[in-house]
Amino acid sequence: MQSNYFYTNETIKIKSFQAIVVGSGISGGWAAKELCEKGLKTLVIERGRKVEHNKDYPTANNAPWELTHRGDVNAAFKKKNPLITKSAGFGEDNAHFFIEDATQPYIQEKPFDWIRGYQVGGKSIIWGRACQRWSDHEFSAPAKFNYGIDWPIRYKDVEEWYTHVEKFIGVCGNADGIESMPDGHFMKPFDLTIVEEHIKDIVAKQFGRHLVHARWAHLTDPQPIHLEQGRGKCQARNLCMRGCPFGGYFSSVSSTLPWAAKTGNLSILTDSVAHSIIYDEGKQKAIGVRVVDAISMKTYEYYAEIIFMNASALNTNLILLNSTSKRFPNGLGNDSGVLGKYICHHNYRASVWGKMPGFEDTYVFGRNPTDSIIANYRNVGKQETDFKGGYTTFVGAYRKRLDEETTSETIGAKFKDAIQEPGYWHVYAYLQGETIPKKENHVRLSKDQKDPYGLPLLITSVGYDDNDNKLTADFLKETTAMLTAAGVTDIGSIDNGQAPGLDIHEMGGCRMGKDPAISILNEHNQMHLCKNVFVTDGACMTSTGNQSPSILYMALTARAVDHAVTQLTQGTL
Repeated sequence: MQSNYFYTNETIKIKSFQAIVVGSGISGGWAAKELCEKGLKTLVIERGRKVEHNKDYPTANNAPWELTHRGDVNAAFKKKNPLITKSAGFGEDNAHFFIEDATQPYIQEKPFDWIRGYQVGGKSIIWGRACQRWSDHEFSAPAKFNYGIDWPIRYKDVEEWYTHVEKFIGVCGNADGIESMPDGHFMKPFDLTIVEEHIKDIVAKQFGRHLVHARWAHLTDPQPIHLEQGRGKCQARNLCMRGCPFGGYFSSVSSTLPWAAKTGNLSILTDSVAHSIIYDEGKQKAIGVRVVDAISMKTYEYYAEIIFMNASALNTNLILLNSTSKRFPNGLGNDSGVLGKYICHHNYRASVWGKMPGFEDTYVFGRNPTDSIIANYRNVGKQETDFKGGYTTFVGAYRKRLDEETTSETIGAKFKDAIQEPGYWHVYAYLQGETIPKKENHVRLSKDQKDPYGLPLLITSVGYDDNDNKLTADFLKETTAMLTAAGVTDIGSIDNGQAPGLDIHEMGGCRMGKDPAISILNEHNQMHLCKNVFVTDGACMTSTGNQSPSILYMALTARAVDHAVTQLTQGTL
């Protein structure tokens, strides 16, 4: 991959571009790809360090014994970093893709675990990779059942853009014909285990529900477009969050950013913290972005005709709130006062597990990096429970080594005998639940405390409500019933009460809507009151749905770029 499109504030020579993208993660990479392909000279502003595919994956091929603590982190590191060490998938082998707690100050008015990855590629290097499409119900339900404002779009508006994204990133899955989880453009899925197949049959026959292959951004059967990106087949190593040297899963580092660079239209500015968007009172539009050099602390300004905000949901809110002017004293485009309000997330508090007797004559192939799921079966098109919204249930079955279950020995004959045989089958399921957007769930800027770059600290004030409690209880009850019916024994369950944020699916604050009085963005992710600024990361979300949101961000981004470039060409921006 060529690297002559990486710059710092000290090395870049030009200040004006046709487009600026703030953030290089999942949605920012897509904005860069689409803008560059359409011929626009594009600057991507990234607050973190330079990361290149393969070159900067230092642990990608390390064996456990080549890691100082065999992949774990020591007690001193955990004590120093209680936040990031709770994050799913965090370990010694990928700690370099997370920001240590002390370097990311913010104020928690209520407990909120804000997980961040500041580098080129952002959290796309360490994301979960689940890619279910929303159904039309997720777009219509908030207004229909009175727990949010109406989305200004429906499934038909993004259907072709889902396909556009799936073809390029590569998504494995199966066409299941399920109302709550539309089919898409898929490669073959990973096989279900024999236990998952068994549970699938029971869930269908006794409950009328659907356990299916989830949709995942893994290349099981690379197509020419993926080979052209320089990516190869997923090797089922399940070491994804180290960075994949094969490009087997999608990240902006392995896919969209190098693709954008091939056009010759891309520049990436690293170590540059976006401070605010510059608004021109005379032109009545945004003209650029002000940044603080993360190393020298000097301030720089860059200019463009179109600005895309993709800094991740809470940072996008922070930057927009900090973008004040005579016209917008409360933040860019914020006449309504709803900027920073209606922050929401996904509910991951609950899980169920147990042991599955039998099936000892069957094992698994490789280390499957995907789970199966039970598609949402609650409140699909009708209100049928005492809570609003629905939930996805992620499910998996696996076998431990026998030595982990029959002996505590770690050396000697007993240990060697035990590791020759696989252990028992175990089953797990965990919740991904919809939460309800509420005005009181918000972020705002501190009036007197600043971060190391001179930006106001972000105050997070986000909590659960009774709806979350009822939804969680329903998940625990129904999932326990399904696993019991399937013959799972020794079942345990928990509502762990984890703080919001640890789901890493923060959304909202700059929501889409039809009415400028109660929303910030229109149906094209375009600011109602500042037409050349677009927001297509999680901040744009009007509600959360129950499905993993990243592929929707990507689809909305591609759709918004198409609209923005059309308007720019017509001279209406």
